[in-house]
Amino acid sequence: MFRTLRRALCVAAALLLPLAGVQSARADAAAEAAGGGYWHTSGRQILDAAGQPVRIAGINWFGFETANHVVHGLWARDYKSMIDQMKSLGYNTIRMPYSDDILKSGTMPDSINTDGKNTDLRGLTSLQVLDKIVAYAGQSGLKIVLDRHRPDAAGQSALWYTASVPESTWITNLKALAARYKGNSTVIGIDLHNEPHDPACWGCGDTSRDWRLAAQRAGNAVLSVNPELLIMVEGVQSHNGVNGWWGGNLMGVAQYPVQLEVPGRLVYSAHDYATSVAQQSWFSDPSFPANMPGIWDKYWGYIFKQNIAPVWLGEFGTTLQPSVDQKWLAELVKYLRSTSAYGADSFHWTFWSWNPNSGDTGGILKDDWQTVDTAKDGYLASIKAPGFDAGGPGPGGPGDPGGGNATCTAAYTVGSDWGGGFNAEVKVTNAGSVPLKSWKVTWTWSGSQKVTTMWNASHTQSGATVTAVNAAHNGSVPVGGSASFGLGGAPGGGAVPSVSCTAE
Repeated sequence: MFRTLRRALCVAAALLLPLAGVQSARADAAAEAAGGGYWHTSGRQILDAAGQPVRIAGINWFGFETANHVVHGLWARDYKSMIDQMKSLGYNTIRMPYSDDILKSGTMPDSINTDGKNTDLRGLTSLQVLDKIVAYAGQSGLKIVLDRHRPDAAGQSALWYTASVPESTWITNLKALAARYKGNSTVIGIDLHNEPHDPACWGCGDTSRDWRLAAQRAGNAVLSVNPELLIMVEGVQSHNGVNGWWGGNLMGVAQYPVQLEVPGRLVYSAHDYATSVAQQSWFSDPSFPANMPGIWDKYWGYIFKQNIAPVWLGEFGTTLQPSVDQKWLAELVKYLRSTSAYGADSFHWTFWSWNPNSGDTGGILKDDWQTVDTAKDGYLASIKAPGFDAGGPGPGGPGDPGGGNATCTAAYTVGSDWGGGFNAEVKVTNAGSVPLKSWKVTWTWSGSQKVTTMWNASHTQSGATVTAVNAAHNGSVPVGGSASFGLGGAPGGGAVPSVSCTAE
């Protein structure tokens, strides 16, 4: 709801479980680690090709839907460094908004700095840049969900079609993307259309505005090209007189579920926001925030709780400035179910957004496109989930005792020092020939510094010696990959210590 403002400001198992109707080719795609191959659904869970439950715990990185025709921030950073940073922070999936404009022949991206960075993107079309991002994300063990965010770069639309982009174009382009990435299980699904809203309806039977029927038509068209993809279907704004966030009202599913021709492919998606996007009646309820679980149950949570289908909170975000927003996010994270307590039997999510230039939410990155908003990122720590291997084990991989040694290096960098304290980042790199399962970094300060806070790792300190151990979400590091953690300490002014890294 009220999203025009925001968008205007945004320029293991080696034996596979048998599944009815699934071709034996899936066995070839499955990797031993969780997340391998294409995914499917069973009740409220998403399972990988080997039948292991997985959890989408990711981030939105927007820009392909704007007039830039490419993800934002490439004027400041190399795309690979941003994907590396996403992974190091514990995000395992990227929701990638796009508009149909990028499917037009010869559409070129704007605002990419190729001077010493992004050099392999020079001269590429928008779709070719998307190919590069998908490829690197896959190498890094991240998954991609493509999100048809807008019919064109001019703005969002209430319905899935406009006068200039008819339904036929929408479906043709969805099928083209499904064909483009067929066989590449990095792209695990497509979000058919972002935030349908009034006059869109659910179950009303009017084919010109019944989003549920349109989603069935489009979903089946996508599956006719690639029957392995997940089909993400968002809600609407209003149902039976009950109004909510754009795309966030899935009340109609109870009576009118989406019916796809390929079983095990449907994921329902909701959006939910705080007051920095718009006011809603529940924020001023005297019982807030205790009233929020009931609100979420009514709009979309019941689908998960009744084991109807998986539910993915495709967007949620806030500037985190008003105290009411802080209470909202804390309550929402609790509702989404912590990974440590529930594992992958949880709601799925992608936070809005990675970008700092989202006008009414901001992002995980601050305005320099480099520094992490650790307060915002910290709220999400309990619901982050393990990442996914970049591929099968292969020679020298897990299970091959003669394949190589786990080796890591670490680099310690001071980001800021104000005399009374400092912030630092430590980057751990897999320098061996096998994936890391876990890592540990140790250093000894020359002065009286003490760790005051640490994120994306846990620590112990004895005198001047600090030992930091990976968090649950970033212990797994592929060959050549990296993970990072940050810390605050006091007092400032200390020399950069030498660090050692050990790995398993």
